[in-house]
Amino acid sequence: MSGSKILVTGGAGFIGSHLCRRLVADGHDVLCADSLFTGTKDNIADLMGNKNFEFLRHDIVTPLCVEVDQIYNLACPASPIHYQFNPVHTTKTSVNGTINMLGLARRTKARILQASTSEVYGDPEIHPQPESYWGRVNPVGPRACYDEGKRCAETLFFDYHRQHKLQIKVVRIFNTYGPNMHPNDGRVVSNFIVQALQGQDLTIYGDGSQTRSFQYVDDLVAGLLAMMASPAEFTGPVNIGNPDEFTMKQLAEKVLTLIPESKSKLVYRPLPQDDPKQRQPDIRLAKEKLNWAPKIKLEEGLRKTVDYFRRTLK
Repeated sequence: MSGSKILVTGGAGFIGSHLCRRLVADGHDVLCADSLFTGTKDNIADLMGNKNFEFLRHDIVTPLCVEVDQIYNLACPASPIHYQFNPVHTTKTSVNGTINMLGLARRTKARILQASTSEVYGDPEIHPQPESYWGRVNPVGPRACYDEGKRCAETLFFDYHRQHKLQIKVVRIFNTYGPNMHPNDGRVVSNFIVQALQGQDLTIYGDGSQTRSFQYVDDLVAGLLAMMASPAEFTGPVNIGNPDEFTMKQLAEKVLTLIPESKSKLVYRPLPQDDPKQRQPDIRLAKEKLNWAPKIKLEEGLRKTVDYFRRTLK
């Protein structure tokens, strides 16, 4: 439905900025709300003059009163460096912020989508991870502010759905990369690319055998849109990720092949506490219910991401 009034919280962040751009291109009126803790106006600079786009500096821990048809709740720092900087506020964003957004959706009768995360699965015993898996999460560890905050947000979504008949959509996002990533967010793709471009050694935590599955941001945005447009009875949660699995060492080697001028070497450091050993989405539900599957292969996406960092790091 074109011409909708859509709120994107965290809209100046990495994923949010790509989503805002796509929604504006599709003819919607977009309100981008962001505290700018990890997001930046640079990510949305090209949208600032567009009559269908509005930016509001706002932290969703504080209630927001606007009139909208749809809400994409993406607000929350998503990398360990950022969410561990102020873990109490991270939890508040996922809990208090989610309550505020659900309250807004209830008042305006808006359909609301929660950007949840593969981190709800923790360090999984099941591989790949289906939506039916309840996870293996340390509730008192240094990552718990994010992991448990997102798990609680899902709980709140489904309780509002059951208690208040709210139209909800819950998406579990797996590792995503692409342009507009923060160069110092500590995530492995941006880490490797920035290190290689700056001639620093590529830091691998553990022995490099732990695996991740990487999806390019355009594929994720397509999945978010498909989920929001899906029939009301399909609430999720649904995994949105690329099931192609790579070890950290394989990823580092791919990055170095795309930056041939780099003299960087691979160096190894101890694995952080509670860091998952493997992560791969089971996307059968997304294929069945959303007719969605990722299209962009790792090398193509990495090439676009390297080009972005080449431009922005100068």
